[in-house]
Amino acid sequence: MSASLTALLCLGLSLGRRAVAAQSGPLPKPSLRALPSSLVPLERSVTIRCQGPPGVDLYRLEKLGSRKYEDQDFLFIPAMKTNHAGRYRCSYQNGSQWSLPSEQLELVATGVFSKPSLTAHPSPVVPPGGDVTLQCQTQYGFDQFALYKEGDTGPSKRPEKWYHADFPMVTVTAAHSGTYRCYSFSSASPYLWSAPSNPLVLTVTGPSATPSQSATEAASSATEFPEASRRLIISPRNKVSTTATSRTLTISPEGSSTPVGLAPQHYSRGVLVRLCLGAAVLLLLVGALAEDWHSRKKSRRHRVKPVRRPLPPLPQAQKSRGSQEGC
Repeated sequence: MSASLTALLCLGLSLGRRAVAAQSGPLPKPSLRALPSSLVPLERSVTIRCQGPPGVDLYRLEKLGSRKYEDQDFLFIPAMKTNHAGRYRCSYQNGSQWSLPSEQLELVATGVFSKPSLTAHPSPVVPPGGDVTLQCQTQYGFDQFALYKEGDTGPSKRPEKWYHADFPMVTVTAAHSGTYRCYSFSSASPYLWSAPSNPLVLTVTGPSATPSQSATEAASSATEFPEASRRLIISPRNKVSTTATSRTLTISPEGSSTPVGLAPQHYSRGVLVRLCLGAAVLLLLVGALAEDWHSRKKSRRHRVKPVRRPLPPLPQAQKSRGSQEGC
């Protein structure tokens, strides 16, 4: 009798554990990061570390596509080689249950190819609200470019034209100021990058317009050009002033020989004149756009496709070393 009770208790405990495991669902995924950075110059050291909750039984750190893994929570690479570059992920085990895999970490080897050049157009000194374009250019046939700003965690990647990429910045603010570098690489080897370009310091300087200044400028323009201001400044706060402006247009001034009863007629004529002027301006704009579209279409027909330049070969010394080492 006692043996059967013991068996029933064990069965109940086993079923209870399974029910708890089923209710809790899969184990949460760990985090994976590279220290000091995921952009690693050749021959520099880097540590890849996996972190899960406390009390983990076993970690597994693997490089995707290589069928190689380490049953530990970190991987130390004393000297970065081209064969170390790639995608990594990790997971952990508690009991018989494995966690969800971590987010993939892209480990990039930099300095494999010569550095590109980075320039600012029209100038690296930009007033607030202005536009600037950072252009990364290389002598080789790369089709991928990445722009980094010091202090930011991630890059801005652009699969642009061959040999160069444009990174436009529209309506810049003080937050755009900083030091930028760019890299070039090929989509055929997405984790083998060039050396970084020389640093480019972008400076956003000059006074920026404040709301009070904008309101003052709007008020002055309303005094000088009442019709233009009445069309441009539309907000609940100035509805009263807009109505007042329209009233001054419908009331004839004192000393005028025009009867009061003709004021609505004058107002209607003014509206018709403005409508005619607006239609004429609209027709001019449509004609200009049509001419611009026609000229662009004509230029595209005569555009010559550039010849793709070959990619530079990988360094032979680094390639031979990397083929001898594993993950």
